[in-house]
Amino acid sequence: MKARVHVMLKNGVLDPQGEAVRHALGALGFEGVEGVRQGKVIELDLADGTTEAQVGEMCEKLLANTVIESYTVELS
Repeated sequence: MKARVHVMLKNGVLDPQGEAVRHALGALGFEGVEGVRQGKVIELDLADGTTEAQVGEMCEKLLANTVIESYTVELS
């Protein structure tokens, strides 16, 4: 089984990397980009029987800083 974890900064948390990308896009001539939020994707190869709850626990304890980040999990 595979899990894909999407981690993003929570709304209201400043995102300097996203701002750098927004400025770079403008410098390259891409008009109309008003905001960018930078995140990360973590792909896990899991043993059969691993539950979504266990993946959530992994996120809470290590993969995401839940004070400033939110996450979603996709299992396949």
